[in-house]
Amino acid sequence: MIKKKLNKIRRGIDCIDSSIVKLLNRRGRLSSEIGVIKKIRNYPVYSPDRESVIYNSVASKGKGPLSTDSLKAIYREIMSACLSLEQPIVVAYFGPELTYTHQASMRKFGSSVTYLPCDNIPEVFREVEKGNADYGVVPVENSIEGAVNHTADMFVDSPLLICSEAYLRVRHSLLSKAQDIKSVKRIYSHPQVFGQCRMWIEKNAPWAKLVETSSTSRAAEIVSKMRDSACIASSLAAERYQLQVLKRSIEDSANNVTRFLIIGKQMAGVTGHDKTSILFSVKDKPGVLHDTLAAFKAAHINMSKIESRPSRVQAWKYYFFVDIEGHCEDKKVKRALEQLADKCNFVKVLGSYPKV
Repeated sequence: MIKKKLNKIRRGIDCIDSSIVKLLNRRGRLSSEIGVIKKIRNYPVYSPDRESVIYNSVASKGKGPLSTDSLKAIYREIMSACLSLEQPIVVAYFGPELTYTHQASMRKFGSSVTYLPCDNIPEVFREVEKGNADYGVVPVENSIEGAVNHTADMFVDSPLLICSEAYLRVRHSLLSKAQDIKSVKRIYSHPQVFGQCRMWIEKNAPWAKLVETSSTSRAAEIVSKMRDSACIASSLAAERYQLQVLKRSIEDSANNVTRFLIIGKQMAGVTGHDKTSILFSVKDKPGVLHDTLAAFKAAHINMSKIESRPSRVQAWKYYFFVDIEGHCEDKKVKRALEQLADKCNFVKVLGSYPKV
């Protein structure tokens, strides 16, 4: 009786799967038609505003038992496959493979696009600027360690725009060929990662020498050839480089999240739930920063972030990076930006994109 019932349920699933495949292929054919129109009109293949609409629609229609996160993960791959039918997409990222930036890229674009690992953040910008990649993914800030300065500095001179953003919950693991942490003499990792695991290291391996590397994946590659060293990287790196996980989740804060920016040559359209990133430098006089930011307050525009960076051209001059709510095409945002320009030496809109 149970076996008959099980077979009946499975036949129902087979029928549903058949319908899903037919609908997916139908969606793929429609996507191909969209690709032709985009090519004729020179529209960007990836549309963050359209992506946001689809995710919100899926979330609103989901009644269970599948969770919203599960539905989004499924649709990420559906959209990735359909995008590749419209036009092959190349995404550059701060690599090598299995870095957190690579993981963020995969969560954003899925597995049907081509990925181009880059040795450093400036190279990601260059590959997109030269047209060797359609989009780039770079880290911009961490909830514990703050801004990634290399990324911020690149926006001063680069013509590229921010077209989307992504957040990744970062979990660090201690990986090694050694059987026990007491055998570890050196720990390899990226300097920002050391900062995120500082207290754990001081408590559990204060004797170990810390060796900085260009990325967590590079650290894992180095340690894979040693017996007395460890690295701090993702658990995925353990599988790739055949390392043991000596300890999982060694980050000092459970709220360890890194924000990534997706850069390209065109910004996203208006969704009604957007964010705009801007860069400006102020005139050198008392109270000028206060007066400058007053334009946002007067327009009732929320400012979610402000960072300063020294100018690489002139000593004691600074650039300010600011995130505000709204799209640069919104009337009140546009008006506030015009007022901002009157008080600044330099203003640059880095991009408007859907809030995550």
